[in-house]
Amino acid sequence: MKNKPLFVLFITIFIDLLGFGIVIPILPVFSKELHATALEIGLIAGLYSLMNFFFAPVWGTLSDKIGRRPVMLISITITTLAYLFFAFTSNLAMLVIARIFAGVGSANISAAQAYISDITEPKDRAKNMGLLGAAFGLGFIFGPPAGGYLKALSGNGSVALVGYFSAALCAINLIMAYFMLPESLKVKQPEKSFRFKPITDVFTALKQPVLSELFTLNFIYISAFAMMQITAALLWIDRYALNEKEVGFVFMFIGLVSAILQGGFVGKLNKAFGEAQLLLMGCIFMIVGLLIIPYVPQSQFWLMLVSMAFISFANACITPAIISLITFSAPKEEQGQALGMNQSFGSLSRVAGPAFGGLLYQMHYSLPYICGASLMLVCVWLSRKVSKQKPTL
Repeated sequence: MKNKPLFVLFITIFIDLLGFGIVIPILPVFSKELHATALEIGLIAGLYSLMNFFFAPVWGTLSDKIGRRPVMLISITITTLAYLFFAFTSNLAMLVIARIFAGVGSANISAAQAYISDITEPKDRAKNMGLLGAAFGLGFIFGPPAGGYLKALSGNGSVALVGYFSAALCAINLIMAYFMLPESLKVKQPEKSFRFKPITDVFTALKQPVLSELFTLNFIYISAFAMMQITAALLWIDRYALNEKEVGFVFMFIGLVSAILQGGFVGKLNKAFGEAQLLLMGCIFMIVGLLIIPYVPQSQFWLMLVSMAFISFANACITPAIISLITFSAPKEEQGQALGMNQSFGSLSRVAGPAFGGLLYQMHYSLPYICGASLMLVCVWLSRKVSKQKPTL
């Protein structure tokens, strides 16, 4: 990767998602060790995404106002301190504080996306956004096994090594950003008003042509994926007798395939079909992948990997296409704000999707996937609507 700023942003997003993934296997057990109830464990698990929802537009808007570089440096510093604090966590209150600030700092993805929009030619934008998607996938691949291993080394009742390891990675990232990440925003907006009204902004965003369709599509798509993600492990253990290690390998497969596709093929697909068609293609593949899941025979689990491949391909198409279309549709001076709002919709869906998926799974194991596929039909309609509106490409 010859472009140094792009490399630093790739590392930043990778560490953000690695930090998120590291905590996935240890948070429920560690919370229980701190005497949390089941309800408290669920609330703590949702704090990270909830903070992403509130602060992604804050970082995005602030990056339009004061520049991308200071926002990236401040947010990475917050994440570093959050994981360092996490290393010393010994009670629920400390755990809550650590997860809140980790969520605040890692909400810088909107500023990173705006940075890429600043330095990338329109024809290469989807490809470079795909590289960020690959960083997402790689963080998800390596995070969970690393978290489980480090927690085991720390001993019972301690997450010290997990915190130190994550903080060290963030500190290295901060040093790289300081020396290798110049300011990309040529025209800052110092006079731009700054406000913190995330709920009001959601409803305002839904009134904007093209952007409203893209925000809604992103919310539905991530909700459908999150419904699958939270229930698939239960399904594979209950119906296919997989153990937790095997479940981890299946999720690793999803992340690996998504990372390969987004890192190596999204640019070629975008040149061949364009963002709007890439988006439609991804929605269709997601529907097929979700519908396969509940109907895989118990003796033919390999078919589940086919389903996961469809979903991985969908992820590789949808995310970079949405981001690229947003950058084409939003005014140049509001790129960070628009990308931050999109990140907020995604964070909100990561809170709503798992809750709704768990409720449906209790009714019948097939419902999360059938309902998710049905919701994706709305995304197909929205993607066709976006293609007809033809944002300036």
